[in-house]
Amino acid sequence: MGFASHLGPWLLGTNKYTTGTTAGTIQNMGATVVAQTDNTTVADTTATFAFCIPAGAQILEFVVDITTAYAGTTGNTITIQTAAGDSLATVGGATTTPLAVGRATVAYTGAQVGTMLNVGSTDLIVNVIYACAGTASGGAATITCLYVVKGSNGVMYPTGTQN
Repeated sequence: MGFASHLGPWLLGTNKYTTGTTAGTIQNMGATVVAQTDNTTVADTTATFAFCIPAGAQILEFVVDITTAYAGTTGNTITIQTAAGDSLATVGGATTTPLAVGRATVAYTGAQVGTMLNVGSTDLIVNVIYACAGTASGGAATITCLYVVKGSNGVMYPTGTQN
């Protein structure tokens, strides 16, 4: 099976225009959710490239599957961050030892959610970084970023002249 590419947001649904006020007459188009996956063996405090998210996209969540435990002494933490170093999500923390094999709980702050709602007018480079308070013992993880592709200005629906 081959791959197909499409540039720009895809809107899917059964009714493109609102012509009334009842089901079947109201616009029901929605943007598609897509994903990028990165297999990482982050083992130190060096940021590693993971994703490049399109301008205007809305990040829905990061799914972190630990495939080899991160067994540092204490404080095992995986941080998902922008190339500028702004945190987007965190796994683990100060008392976490180790980050065990399995699907990890991802924590978000209000500021992180603000960035996730619209990544901005240019593509967003996302890095992953591992840290621990004691002796590092790197593991491996598969990290998936789920996001909605929108226009580069963050708009999900075209204007009337673009229909």
